[in-house]
Amino acid sequence: MKWLIASDIHGSAFFCEQLINAAKREKADRILLLGDILYHGPRNDLPEGYNPKKVIEMLNAISEQLVCVRGNCDTEVDQMVLKFPILADYAYLCEGDITIFATHGHNFNEKNLPPIKKGDILLHGHTHIPALLKHEDYTYINPGSVSIPKENSPHSYMIFENSTFVWKDLSGNEYKKYIA
Repeated sequence: MKWLIASDIHGSAFFCEQLINAAKREKADRILLLGDILYHGPRNDLPEGYNPKKVIEMLNAISEQLVCVRGNCDTEVDQMVLKFPILADYAYLCEGDITIFATHGHNFNEKNLPPIKKGDILLHGHTHIPALLKHEDYTYINPGSVSIPKENSPHSYMIFENSTFVWKDLSGNEYKKYIA
């Protein structure tokens, strides 16, 4: 299965459209969204093309492809307008011997580890910074942000397929790779 993994759309129809186009170009089977879908939150400026209603429309049109976890900017009110579940704090993905704990990152993160075992992968967004950090007992991975990247990182997403994570900018240019 080919997963496109992304985080932190923050209501940007401009970048959401690019993400959906990337999913089509990549021929992704599923899209995993790591939270902060519709709103920008009090600490972020409005992203380019901020239009949560358009984002709702675009994502509802592909609801059967989506798996989502709740971000700190996602609420029960958002769930009322979205046709796919967004309020789970985490999801597990398994491929062969690889177990991935997917979450947004505001609750479970490197400073507050979830219940994972040695060799598991902690996957989250929230920081808006792409990351790959191999710890003694687990690996931390972050796809960065679709709409509000930080620390001069690109607007980005990841592809996960055949035990391999590939970070790409929204144009599809690969800039990092990790074989789990």
